[in-house]
Amino acid sequence: MRLVRGLGLALTVAAAAAFLGAHYGAPAMLFALLIGMAFNFLVDDPAIRPGVDFAASVCLRLGVALLGVRLSWADFQALGPLPVIAVVSLVAVTILAGIALARLMGRGARLGVLTAGSVAICGASAALALASVLPRDGRLERDTLFTVVAVTTLSTIAMVAYPLLFALLDATDAQTGMLIGATIHDVAQVVGAGYSVGQEAGDAAVMIKLMRVALLPVVLVAVMVAFSQRAEGGGGTVGLPWFLVAFVALAALNSFGAIPAPVASVAETASRILLITAIAALGIKTALKQMADLGAGYIVLIVAETALLLAMAVVAVKLFIV
Repeated sequence: MRLVRGLGLALTVAAAAAFLGAHYGAPAMLFALLIGMAFNFLVDDPAIRPGVDFAASVCLRLGVALLGVRLSWADFQALGPLPVIAVVSLVAVTILAGIALARLMGRGARLGVLTAGSVAICGASAALALASVLPRDGRLERDTLFTVVAVTTLSTIAMVAYPLLFALLDATDAQTGMLIGATIHDVAQVVGAGYSVGQEAGDAAVMIKLMRVALLPVVLVAVMVAFSQRAEGGGGTVGLPWFLVAFVALAALNSFGAIPAPVASVAETASRILLITAIAALGIKTALKQMADLGAGYIVLIVAETALLLAMAVVAVKLFIV
């Protein structure tokens, strides 16, 4: 019973965000963050805090686990090896460059992993997943919230701007779809941008995007190993969290056709609800002043990572793939 009021608050914020997102065409996750911040004054209430903490942790992990139903190996086979090689390379280089940039700016490797991982893989969902395996300290929730706000905002801008940019570059529909799938952060914005160009572009965009999402468990394990070794002086062992195991198991089941389409649809909807609820809870836990104190360096970092990914994807698609 001690969870009811806080969890109910997070769910109410999530429901309001979903309604606004559906009716005004803006990302529901961004609405959840902004509305949640407006209720920050309640977070220290002992009747509210436990439920909000539950939503920000357990709901987050459940939502990440259920993302596995989006993935199917059969969807990628028709694309051939070059797009797979390109996507893996883009994700790896973006994350490594993000770590290097963050260190150069004096922000630390962890922020580089968090921001570049969200840019390289799947936006807000990747940010939340990465935050769940990174070492926790007083800055992690604030950094995660900033990253979610930034990648969601940049995804919304890219959804409108990138199809126009790729048209100026004389990209074919297939090339445009691949570029959209390789560069826009969040899945919803990839779908919106891709199918605004056409069916061929939309299908290619979704396939490439799902390839990026498929790399999420690999990146999570790599991050866990890297930070565990740092914490243990290089000799630590890593235990896989249950939600990562569930993510991989669901993806494998879906690849073998063991998850019926109606069940997969319900699981995707549940994942979205859980992730929006988790973001709402993170918003409730974060004061606006904390966001204002971050400074311009954070914005420069994530914009630079986004620009790097875009430039590399254009070169890869135009010169090597199509």
